[in-house]
Amino acid sequence: MVFVSAHPDVPLADAPVHATVLAEAAGRGEHPALVDGLTGRTIGYAELVRAVERTAAGFAAAGLRKGDVIALHSPNTIAYPVVFLAASRAGLVVTTLNVLSTVDDIVKQVRDSGARWLVTVSMLLPVATQAAERSGIEEVLVCDTADGHRSVLELPGDAAPEIEFDLRRDLFALPYSSGTTGHPKGVMLSHHNVATNLNQSGAAWHDDGQGERVLAVLPFFHIFGITIMLNYLRKGSTLVVLPSFDLARFLGAIQEHRITRVFAVPPIVLALAKHPDVDGYDTSSVREILCAAAPLDEDLANACARRLGARVLQGYGMTELSPVSHLISDEDRDQPPGCVGRLVSRTEARVVDPVTGADLGVGEVGELWVRGPQVMLGYLGRPEETDATVDADGWLHTGDVATVDGDGYWYIVDRVKELIKYKGYQVAPAELEAVLLSDPRVADAAVIGVYVDGAEVPKAFVVRAPGADLDAEEVMAFVADRVAPYKKVRLVEFIDAVPRALSGKILRRELRKR
Repeated sequence: MVFVSAHPDVPLADAPVHATVLAEAAGRGEHPALVDGLTGRTIGYAELVRAVERTAAGFAAAGLRKGDVIALHSPNTIAYPVVFLAASRAGLVVTTLNVLSTVDDIVKQVRDSGARWLVTVSMLLPVATQAAERSGIEEVLVCDTADGHRSVLELPGDAAPEIEFDLRRDLFALPYSSGTTGHPKGVMLSHHNVATNLNQSGAAWHDDGQGERVLAVLPFFHIFGITIMLNYLRKGSTLVVLPSFDLARFLGAIQEHRITRVFAVPPIVLALAKHPDVDGYDTSSVREILCAAAPLDEDLANACARRLGARVLQGYGMTELSPVSHLISDEDRDQPPGCVGRLVSRTEARVVDPVTGADLGVGEVGELWVRGPQVMLGYLGRPEETDATVDADGWLHTGDVATVDGDGYWYIVDRVKELIKYKGYQVAPAELEAVLLSDPRVADAAVIGVYVDGAEVPKAFVVRAPGADLDAEEVMAFVADRVAPYKKVRLVEFIDAVPRALSGKILRRELRKR
């Protein structure tokens, strides 16, 4: 069964990403576009346009040409969007590097992507320069200042080049993703993919553009951070930028800048729901928190909503979807708890039995397949892996387990490859993690399948809440009272912290190594 978006069709992209984002920017004058949450330095919209044009001219004068790739290696700064949009304006492709990348990580991505330049910040130069020497990078530039390195924002140039774009074929960005399986791969996102997805998500978010103050703490190198940056600059909002998540700075920025909308991953929501320091700040300006990148437990979302007096919603997407496929629209006030929303405009989906390949219907659980204009062009240089992810009919096999109700609301259950097979029954780790987090004695938790005497069983890794007196038997009893017998946790290990990616996803492979 094919499920189709109930939203009216939005226009397909008719301009490259930078032009889509900055279409009305010059007319907003000095209305703040970007604010450094640490220093207060501000870039207005007219200044943003001038900086993008000037930097694009510098790229061209330095010899970069349409289709060239640059690697951007930086924490969130107010310069990051300037460089990203200027690269687009000059016809370049940006591949984003995780700030925690090792020298080896950078070398692999730079070589695979074919990047000519590496743009970083002074604090990351030791790693960046070593990687550049080993990977054939022509030059390392910085977004700030550093002896011996040119600043990308001060490159001399007369005028930005006039570029003709083939929106469906020319790449806008080349983020790296592990996809549904395997090692990181370059996800080829065209201007058509990303600009159309801005139309799709923009049709669901009807917020008051210039009246919004958005806290930009999600890393800009991650697709979630990228889409927030692009969407809200397009709307004319003010983005208050923080380089990383630190609870005190995060709460201080909300209080000082009267933040109205927060985008988060589950660990941030967990902190907002449970950490005692939250009560020491004025968070009353926050109207909505949107959580994505990893499943969010319903009870945890409700606890956060009650504490802050804000809506806490979920959405769904992935790098290969540019990234949004499911959202809760602003006018939708009756969405059921735990859902990730409805399909965005021009998007189709199926629920497919991962064993038989048969289509499933309403209320049934299977792998989510998605089709729409936001589906990536493919993985760079990996046609076989592309074909394994996007089939001949254009369906992207997400690797996520999902279900949909009769009103078109979708729910993400878990990852296909993370389901635990206990005596023939399928057990979703995310469900058990949600149960564990409902215990006030538990600060954080993760569940994986481990083999005992040849059989796979659920094992919980638990972080005790401060001052909590909790043993393994109590953990197992707490879960057993709340789940079916086959879902019970069979083993417990207490740890200091659950290993997570910056996106909030649990790094289960790190737990398996234990």
